[in-house]
Amino acid sequence: MLPLKLCAIFTLLMPVCLEAARILAVFPFPGPSQYINALPYLKELAARGHEVTSINAFPQKKPLKNFRDIPIPEVFENYNDLITDLSQPMNLWQENNFINKFFVSVTRAVLTNKEVKESLLPLGKDHFDLIIVEALRTDAYYGFASHFNAPIIGLSTFGTDWNIDELVGNVSPMSYTPLVTAGLTDRMSFRERITNFVDTTLAWLNYKYVHMPLQEEMYAKYFPEASKRVPLSDLNRNFSLVLLNQHFSLSYPRPYVPNMIQVGGLHISHKPAPLPQDLEEFIQGAGKAGVIYFSLGSNVKSKDLPAERREIILKTFATLPQRVLWKFEEDQLPGKPSNVFISKWFPQPDILAHPNVKLFITHGGLLSTIESIHHGKPVLGLPFFYDQFLNVKRATQAGFGLGLDHKTMTQREFKETIERLVNEPKFADTAKQMSDRYRDQPMTPLETAIWWTEYVLRHKGAYHMRVAGQDLGFFAYHSLDVIGTLLGGALLLLAIVLALLCKFITLAGFRNSKKKRKIH
Repeated sequence: MLPLKLCAIFTLLMPVCLEAARILAVFPFPGPSQYINALPYLKELAARGHEVTSINAFPQKKPLKNFRDIPIPEVFENYNDLITDLSQPMNLWQENNFINKFFVSVTRAVLTNKEVKESLLPLGKDHFDLIIVEALRTDAYYGFASHFNAPIIGLSTFGTDWNIDELVGNVSPMSYTPLVTAGLTDRMSFRERITNFVDTTLAWLNYKYVHMPLQEEMYAKYFPEASKRVPLSDLNRNFSLVLLNQHFSLSYPRPYVPNMIQVGGLHISHKPAPLPQDLEEFIQGAGKAGVIYFSLGSNVKSKDLPAERREIILKTFATLPQRVLWKFEEDQLPGKPSNVFISKWFPQPDILAHPNVKLFITHGGLLSTIESIHHGKPVLGLPFFYDQFLNVKRATQAGFGLGLDHKTMTQREFKETIERLVNEPKFADTAKQMSDRYRDQPMTPLETAIWWTEYVLRHKGAYHMRVAGQDLGFFAYHSLDVIGTLLGGALLLLAIVLALLCKFITLAGFRNSKKKRKIH
C-alpha cells in the first residue's frame, strides 16, 4: 500500500515532462452542486501550473492564480420557475421535452454570452490545448474542441447514461443498467425491464430527433468553419476521456470502456475542517442522542415547501430526543422547536464528518449521497426529481438508508422512519462498511482525475484508448446486419429445402398417378 501512496504523491507533486497547458472548461449549469463537484478539480489543475479558463455561473469571489472566470449569468433566467415546474405532472415524452429544452437554453446561453463571443469564438483570437466540459446533452458547445483543434474531456456529475455512453462508445445493457430518471436498480423484474427499455428508447428518440437538430443548428451557426471540417455527429463520438462522478462501491458493478474513469467524490476534502464554534457547541450539547442533519440541497428550497408539509416536519422534529441542523433559506422559521438550529448554509461535508451526527435527511442528490457514504452516515431520502429517486432506491437496496415520498408521508411515517434509522444499528453498520469500501482506493478521486487528465495531455489526446465501435453505424454496432444476414440465409435455405420438398412431393405424386393409369 505504501508504494501506491508514494506513487500518488509523486504523481501530484512532480509533474515531470509535462508543459503547462491552456485549458478551457465549460461548466455553465445554474445548479450549484454541479460546479461544486468540478471546482476542486479545476483549481487543482490551476495549482499545478495549467492555465484554466472556466465558463461558469459561479465565478470566484477572489482572484486565483492561473484561473480565469467567464461568468454566464444568463443561465439563471427563469431557473427557479423551472425547478418549480419540474414537480408538475408530466408524461415521459413531455418530461424529456422539458429537460432537453433546458439543455438547449443553457447551450445557447454559453454561445451567445458577450465575453465568449468576443474572446473565444473569433478564429485565431485564442488557443487551448484541452477542452473540459460538463457532458450533459449540450453537444453544440463541444464544438470548442474542433474550433481550437484540441482533445476534449467530459465530466459527468451524475455518472453515466445512454447519452454519456455515446461519447466514448460505452455499453450499458438495459437489462441491468436503469435509466437515471427511472428510479430503478440493477436488480429489475421483467416488468421493470420492460419499463426501462421503453423509457430509455423514448428518451433516446426524443433527443435524437427533436432536440439534436437544434444542437446541430447552433453548432453550425457559432462554429461555422469547424462545422465544415468536423460534423457534430463525429465530434460527440470522439471524446478522449470521460470522468464519472460515480464508483462501483457507491452504486453497482457495470462495464466501462478504458477511457471512462470513475472519480466519485471528486469534490470531497479528506481532511474535514473544524466547525464554527456555535455549531460545535450545538452538536456537542446534544449528548448521546446525537444530531440529525437535514438539507434538501441547493436547488430545492425548504422555505418553498407547502405549509402543511413543513408543519409535519416541524412537529416531528419537536418530538425527537435528537437535535436537528436544518438548512433553511430564511432568517426565521415560525414554530421552530428549541432542538432545531437553522441556517441558510452549512459546511455539509464537515458536519457529516462529525462523530455525533447520526442521520442525514436528504433530497437524495448524488453529491450528498456520496458524502454520506464517505463519512459512513445512514440517510433518509426525500427525492424530488431527476436522479434523486435512483439514488434513494440504491440507498434502500444497499441497506444504509430508507426513502419516503415527501408529498404523501404522514407525521407518523416520518417519525417512525427516523427512529428506525437512528436506533437500528444495521443502517449505521452498513453505512460504515460502504465507507470502508469506498475509501479503499489506491489514489483519491481527485488524484485519479488529475492523473488521467494529464495522461490525455501527455499522449496528445490518448486516442489509442478509443474503441472501434465509435466508427460503426447503428446496425453494425449492434450486429443487426450480421443477424439479418444469418436470418436471411437461414430463411433462404429453409425456402430452398421447402421448394425441393414440394418438388419431390409433386414428382412423387405425378409418378404415382402415372402408375395408376397404367394399371387401369
